[in-house]
Amino acid sequence: MTEQQPYEVFSTFKGLELRHYPAYVLVQVREPGDFFPAGNRGFQPLLSYISGNNATSQKISMTAPVIQQPDGEADHLISFVMPKSFDFESLPLPVSSRLKIVPVAEHFAAALKFSGGWNEARFADKGEELLSAVKSSGLEPQGSVYWARFDPPFKPAFLKRNEALIRVKAPTEGKL
Repeated sequence: MTEQQPYEVFSTFKGLELRHYPAYVLVQVREPGDFFPAGNRGFQPLLSYISGNNATSQKISMTAPVIQQPDGEADHLISFVMPKSFDFESLPLPVSSRLKIVPVAEHFAAALKFSGGWNEARFADKGEELLSAVKSSGLEPQGSVYWARFDPPFKPAFLKRNEALIRVKAPTEGKL
């Protein structure tokens, strides 16, 4: 079974989960262009990296989710979450200069789960729904909405697990 990125559900509200994520490491690539094609193109160099195209030829297990987030007006960052057995120092260096190893500090995030196919309009709608619910709940969003895909493209759309997420400021005592 594919390793899933660990998190702890802090609370549930308005159909959302407020989660605490421990520190983790991403391998990431920047892709220009539209949402869906950028996500598809970004997947290949990341897959190559975990398949052994790295400085030590080490194979690394695939994990879920694959994360995609906007980066400026025309670019997207596509990321693989590395298995929890790795930290920033223990990952092999990428061969490709396009790939970056990015340590991510522990943080809180709000998540909205949804199923269905992948398209830009659907992800944008779910992102707006998430952001609206976060703001109306009194949480303070930090950064922009990003998306998590958990399943391969060949899985039937109605079975696919997707999420819209946004980092939020740590909640204060008694809030949520």
